[in-house]
Amino acid sequence: MEFSEKLQELRKSRSMTQEELAEALFVSRTAISKWESGRGYPSIDSLKEISRFFSVTIDDLICSDEMITVAENEKKEFADKYVSLICNVLDILLAILLFIPAFGNGSGSSVTVSLFGLTGISFWVKTVFIVIIAITIMNGICGVIIANFNKPVWNRHRLITGVALSMLAVVVFITTRQPYAGIICFAFLVIKGFLITKVKQQ
Repeated sequence: MEFSEKLQELRKSRSMTQEELAEALFVSRTAISKWESGRGYPSIDSLKEISRFFSVTIDDLICSDEMITVAENEKKEFADKYVSLICNVLDILLAILLFIPAFGNGSGSSVTVSLFGLTGISFWVKTVFIVIIAITIMNGICGVIIANFNKPVWNRHRLITGVALSMLAVVVFITTRQPYAGIICFAFLVIKGFLITKVKQQ
């Protein structure tokens, strides 16, 4: 008997609905439905909760092959969270462009200045720089907050947004002849791309 069937049997033996079991295990009803239909497996922590709740061993709940699947899923989720955290931190680290001298102060000056000290370009271009950096930083902060909600879809969308913002920053800084800022953004983009590719290959 597979885990999905065992869970259904245990739940019905206590005359519980999926909703009631979800409340008892502190998970969503969707999670219970997913587990009982065989579309996924609980995490190892959730398996421990289920075994405690029904007073059975984990071995009674799940066979060795299914346990391998659970472990692989958990490993992939951990890798996804780790990569996401690094990408979030890189987005937040873009704040360094606000303070380090990475911008050329117009074609008539050979001195590099911080973004706040930049005077040799038009107000609108400087505003675009600030907006791109601010949105990227906010995206990173939102990513850190979202990570605590354990919502992989939200996390994936934020990750895509972060990569898109990094690409936009590279294009904007290079086309406006700000190579130092462009190189920093490009380096962050390469790191993100490498990490995301690494996780996809696992």
